[in-house]
Amino acid sequence: MHIVIMGCGRVGSALARALERQGHSVAVVDQDPTAFRRLGAGFHGRRVTGVGFDQDTLREAGIEEAGAFAAVSSGDNSNIIAARVARENFGVEHVAARIYDPRRAEVYQRLGIPTVATVRWTADQMLRRLLPSGAEPLWQDPSGSVQLAEVAFAQSWIGQKVTALEEASGARVAFVTRLGEGVLPTPQMVLQDGDLVQVMVRKSELAAVEAVFAGGPKEGQ
Repeated sequence: MHIVIMGCGRVGSALARALERQGHSVAVVDQDPTAFRRLGAGFHGRRVTGVGFDQDTLREAGIEEAGAFAAVSSGDNSNIIAARVARENFGVEHVAARIYDPRRAEVYQRLGIPTVATVRWTADQMLRRLLPSGAEPLWQDPSGSVQLAEVAFAQSWIGQKVTALEEASGARVAFVTRLGEGVLPTPQMVLQDGDLVQVMVRKSELAAVEAVFAGGPKEGQ
């Protein structure tokens, strides 16, 4: 997968190196060409100097072929504008924005753009937003057989009860992240746009659960 990152600070450079180690092609956009020094000599991706929400700059970075986009510059406004351009203008499927102000994060979650607040930032959290199935588990038991994992679901699940996900997949929904806060599911809880679903699942069954979540509800569910 090709991934575009806006911002080559400490976070952006670490994310770029991590994604490239996983075998993805990566382009990094920053207004300051000296910022690319943080990537190191071993980084083989694109370095694009320019404004991260400028459409021509994004095209130069390969946004039209990108499967994911991360906005991790130092400015909330720039990050959210760039994230919306990537999603709304170029149709990028996986988009995430780094946000400093948690009050703004709630607004952006309502727009359907996952955010990662700086106060609880880790590179792995952003990886989960961009590549839900490509990050390390949130938790696993000592044997490694049972995991807590964030699993992406198809848009067609929105409006369905969380229990429908459980019945279809056999996984147990541990909690849902909604507007930046963890919420324990109830029998009547309905999935909303922007929700992030964390499930307890056997490692051997995770791929099957991901397929059910991605496939959407079957007729009659």
